[in-house]
Amino acid sequence: MTSNRDIGRAYIIPQRQILEPKDMARWQQSSTYKEVVSFVEQLSKSVEGKPVSSDYVVSANVQAVCALLDKAERLIESHPPDTSTASRYGNKAFRRWISDLKKQAGQLLLEMLSEKYHGAIVELAPYLEQAFGNATRIDYGSGHELSFVMWVLCLCKLGFLEPSDSTAIVLAMFRKYILLCQRLQETYSLEPAGSHGVWGLDDYQFLLFYFGSAQLIGSGIAPAASIDMQVVSDMASDYLYLQGIRFIAKTKSGPFFEHSRQLYDISGVGKWEKVNQGLGKMYRVEVLGKFPVVQHLVFGSILAL
Repeated sequence: MTSNRDIGRAYIIPQRQILEPKDMARWQQSSTYKEVVSFVEQLSKSVEGKPVSSDYVVSANVQAVCALLDKAERLIESHPPDTSTASRYGNKAFRRWISDLKKQAGQLLLEMLSEKYHGAIVELAPYLEQAFGNATRIDYGSGHELSFVMWVLCLCKLGFLEPSDSTAIVLAMFRKYILLCQRLQETYSLEPAGSHGVWGLDDYQFLLFYFGSAQLIGSGIAPAASIDMQVVSDMASDYLYLQGIRFIAKTKSGPFFEHSRQLYDISGVGKWEKVNQGLGKMYRVEVLGKFPVVQHLVFGSILAL
């Protein structure tokens, strides 16, 4: 895991720099791109064969991040869904939740971070604010999930999170983030951002399945069992991949192979090692390599372009 303890640097407000397709080459050749790829691979490796209930250290700083996510979730109670208009997607109350989060982001980070990191809040806040969806479009997708991962990577580069936190970053922090995002998706009927429909991996998440496939290596649960709803019901609380399948089954109707073809096809792969390797490659192509996804990323001094 990358770590940079030079906390005396001059921080800047991160800005969008991938403005048109020709900027993709600069992005994919950048040190930040390489760091993101290495970071997600390292996080995946750290949870191989480890269910959520396994033994791992949850440091005070990981607990502090989880506490911030709990506070963000409690804001939902202050912004119930708008029932004055009925629509399949896009409850406008989500805009009020996002607005409230942005207003409180600085204070939430002040409470989470010790004083020596306070100067970095100007760079950290935008990643956090973009991690839960877009207020204008009332949507959420893998680009927002990526923004959260980049926020966590910033915390690692600052030294707030340590390499020894890797397993807890996935099984405690990332899991809590996913559960919050799923609640937001349900509560506010968020539109899937850039969904490929039946041919996409999932309408909303990607890393949930990548990290989750690593957990299932050596678990005794075969890929074929990942769409067995009894297995999913029994084991979803321990495995991120199965938790993702459970959420899909809860929110979509019809035969699984019709609405989630990619995940259905994955259930036919022989080993989770192969699934994990394939999802890692797919992430680089379908998320990090797609202009519509990464055009909204911002870059400052911690993660530069």
